[in-house]
Amino acid sequence: MVQQTLKSPNDLLHFQLRTAMTMENDSLAALGELQKAAKTAEIKQLFRHHADETKEQIANLQQVFRLLEFKESTAPSPSTKGISKQAASLIERSAPKLRDQVALSCALGNEHYEISAYQSLIVPTSSMGMSDVVSLLQANLDQEVHTSEELQKTLQKILA
Repeated sequence: MVQQTLKSPNDLLHFQLRTAMTMENDSLAALGELQKAAKTAEIKQLFRHHADETKEQIANLQQVFRLLEFKESTAPSPSTKGISKQAASLIERSAPKLRDQVALSCALGNEHYEISAYQSLIVPTSSMGMSDVVSLLQANLDQEVHTSEELQKTLQKILA
């Protein structure tokens, strides 16, 4: 595979958007696995809800591609692949009574990665004055932050 050389801020932005699309697709797949691993109905519902939000985030990214007149595509995201592999490994080796805690912890780590990815997209698009793009990316970031807070509260509740 030939490595693409990023030569301009626009190249970098396009690549980061492509990676974000992969990130959200990977997240959607992982949420299904985490939902299956979870033991309680409340936590299964939390993952179903976030899967619905992830579908909205993918639609927002598709709109960003259109606004920027970039070809919609994906790019490798080794980080999200690694997060998913780690989650699968932890779930596999965890006793059933730990599954909710493991699923929530793994999801929380993924959320933090997604938060940083959106922050790194918002800064340059904001500095370029792309307010429509920033609004869509900010909506995704706001959902990710909210989900992170929900996951953390739920994790604290089950450990209390």
